Amino acid sequence: MKKQNELMDKAEDVADQVLRHSKHILPHVARFCLISTFLEDGIRMWNQWGEQRDYMNISWGCGYFLGTVFVVVNMCGQLGGCVMILSRQKVPIGCGILFFIIALQTVAYSILWDLKFLLRNLALAGGVLLLLAENKAEGRSLFAGLPSLGENNPKQYMQLSGRILLVLMFLTLLRFEMDFLLMVQNLVGTAMIILIAIGYKTKLSALVLVVWLTCLNFYFNAFWSIPAYKPMRDFLKYDFFQTLSVIGGLLLVVAFGPGGVSMDEHKKKW
Repeated sequence: MKKQNELMDKAEDVADQVLRHSKHILPHVARFCLISTFLEDGIRMWNQWGEQRDYMNISWGCGYFLGTVFVVVNMCGQLGGCVMILSRQKVPIGCGILFFIIALQTVAYSILWDLKFLLRNLALAGGVLLLLAENKAEGRSLFAGLPSLGENNPKQYMQLSGRILLVLMFLTLLRFEMDFLLMVQNLVGTAMIILIAIGYKTKLSALVLVVWLTCLNFYFNAFWSIPAYKPMRDFLKYDFFQTLSVIGGLLLVVAFGPGGVSMDEHKKKW
């Protein structure tokens, strides 16, 4: 037990060193990764205008006009929301637009009936929620000298909800097969998921998951190795950027911590 604690302490020291040297750039990298799937999808709407319009018309029988409206709303909403978030201007409005896009696509692409894609969309929403919580924290810091009526509970519960939604991505990666390496991956991944959800050793757990998920993403979703004319390229590209967005959400957790509703925070009061 003592050796395990020493090993954990060393791992936390390494994580602290990484954070110390990257604290100025990490939030920017996290935000860019998080909005990357919206940015890529907005550009895809522009490049595949006709295909997307025809898909909506065939799927819903809505006609070319409503199909075109869907494409325009998606393209402008995603690109506009990304610009707001990256420029740090009107971030709550940008996050609200991205929430609307997630909900719209969940219905339009019938994601409600596909558990894997539904969990990934919920994880994406969790990342946007963390962005909103981070912006709320920045807003409060402007008035740091003023008296406060207790803790910022809305921000804390937004961080909690964002963390819980974020780890849903990993449920889609679990594969229940009788293979030793897969079983080890499942156990480690599940342990990290639980730690992040309850907010215990959160920064270290999130950093481990960032490394693990990044390796899996580049290995399994290498869309650049697939010829452009093959449909599989688009599927892998979609998965790659969605996973990159969840990595961005985890990097926000690494950069800013789990928030007040967490075991890490309560340990400080013991």
